[in-house]
Amino acid sequence: MSERRTALVTGSSSGIGAAVARRLAREGYRVAVNSARSVAAGEEVSKNLPDAAYFQADISDPQQARQLAADVVERFGRLDVLVNNAGTTRHIPHADLESVTPEVWREILDVNLIGTWQLTVAAVPHLRATGDGSVVTVSSIAGSRPAGSSIPYAVSKAALEHLTRLLAGVLGPEIRVNAVAPGLIDTEWTASLAGPREQVAALAPLRRIGTVDDVAEAVLGLIRSPYSTGSVLLADGGTHLR
Repeated sequence: MSERRTALVTGSSSGIGAAVARRLAREGYRVAVNSARSVAAGEEVSKNLPDAAYFQADISDPQQARQLAADVVERFGRLDVLVNNAGTTRHIPHADLESVTPEVWREILDVNLIGTWQLTVAAVPHLRATGDGSVVTVSSIAGSRPAGSSIPYAVSKAALEHLTRLLAGVLGPEIRVNAVAPGLIDTEWTASLAGPREQVAALAPLRRIGTVDDVAEAVLGLIRSPYSTGSVLLADGGTHLR
């Protein structure tokens, strides 16, 4: 087995995932970059990292999730860290109950929850083989507060946080499982939310919204923390205090 540690970061063609990939690469990790659709962007991210490769796979598909884990290990020889960042949502006001159809629920849960589950299960034997595996899942402050882009999105994040605790209880001591729950983060998806951005910046004790690099540092912190498992780390500038 190769001695250099390897990390797989899902949904890493842009935003938080790309920032995590870059941060882990600076830390010396070989990085597997992944996306379901944005192939050119994913390849660009991997091309600009010192020892990385791009893998296209839709984790909501069971076969593709299993193959992704296998392909990463075939390419790099090992898998030490899995960062579950891939996700999707629909922007639906919480009061608009009629718009939240069963199809919307399935679309969001298939990626955010079931896809994360499928890939994590596929990665477990490889993470366990290293003796010091780490899983970090990117949740959201919407997982613990009545917030978020839609009710199904918020519910999927709440489920991910409990999944984190449940997996941590059964995968130790060889694998630690934690989650990061960001607040409002400055990405291309939130750039048009001028009102909420201003409100959060005024509300948060740190007086700003978060950056993708803030989240990447939180992810790295959990990977580095040898006695932390089953934790959900808030990265929201203290917004939860208000």
